[in-house]
Amino acid sequence: MTNAQQAPVLVLVEVTPDLGLAKSAAGLLGAAAGIGAPVAVVVTPPGSHERAAQAAADLGAVRVLVHESVDATSLLGRPVTDALSAAIDVVQPDAVLISNSVDGRDVAGAVAARRGLGIAVDAVGVSRDEEGIVAHHSVFGGAYNVDSAVTSGTFVVTIRQGAVDARAEARPLVVEQLDVAPSARRAARVESFDEVKAVSSRPELRGAKKVVSGGRGLGSKEQFSLVEELADELGAAVGASRAAVDAGYIPHAHQVGQTGVAVAPQLYVALGISGAIQHRAGMQTAKSIIAVNKDADAPIFQIADFGVVGDVFTVVPQLIESLRARKD
Repeated sequence: MTNAQQAPVLVLVEVTPDLGLAKSAAGLLGAAAGIGAPVAVVVTPPGSHERAAQAAADLGAVRVLVHESVDATSLLGRPVTDALSAAIDVVQPDAVLISNSVDGRDVAGAVAARRGLGIAVDAVGVSRDEEGIVAHHSVFGGAYNVDSAVTSGTFVVTIRQGAVDARAEARPLVVEQLDVAPSARRAARVESFDEVKAVSSRPELRGAKKVVSGGRGLGSKEQFSLVEELADELGAAVGASRAAVDAGYIPHAHQVGQTGVAVAPQLYVALGISGAIQHRAGMQTAKSIIAVNKDADAPIFQIADFGVVGDVFTVVPQLIESLRARKD
């Protein structure tokens, strides 16, 4: 192993309300292992880091830096930014990898501004060349692939959830407590919240390995159930185009695209979606794209790996029947 491959790479792993790790952690640690030695940063309330720290080691962290803060769940962003800034001083990493989630982007921008570091957002991968760390991006609706890098200092990179397939080998748990001096920077405080639990047998859209999305071609909210039926047969998450959301077929939380959720699944099935550039911006990095549309000139076919020119109400029921027959 070269010295470059042994160089530390900080990974901020997000902690869920039940004190586990967010799904994005596996991809972040896998990406870090490809360019150096992953060092995880975990921020939790006092006395509750054990589960998250063990999970980080299981996903490949060679060290887990822990900060237990009484403000971990009440102050937005500041405790995590303080901890990550302290971790940079301790580790002196070549790069800091953070999920391109709402919270991740907030912390990435804050720590980069505080430390005067270069930042790249919404990367779909990272690599190392003879000059250092390189972030890879899919831009302009997936029409171009571009790279970015910094000329000096630690490189802060947010990575699109689900974009990295690489996984790191499990490591023995090595935990270190971070010495963090809380900053006096202003931060919004959560005074109260109402917990809402969404119960669904389907995978969460962000980070799902399979996604079935429907567009305006489904025609109505009732007929959009065809998308859900196919998704259930495939064990996939349900997505939608902006046109379908605007038409009221499905809530905005399912919207895939530039103004919705960016996904990078192994399989993306587009039903009745024309493929406007705003939609392609959120799904073009999928590994395999299957499109069904009755318009042979629909832009979605330009990026599809497999395309079927036909009526979704004819094609999809046959596909569902075939899937069920194979299960039987």
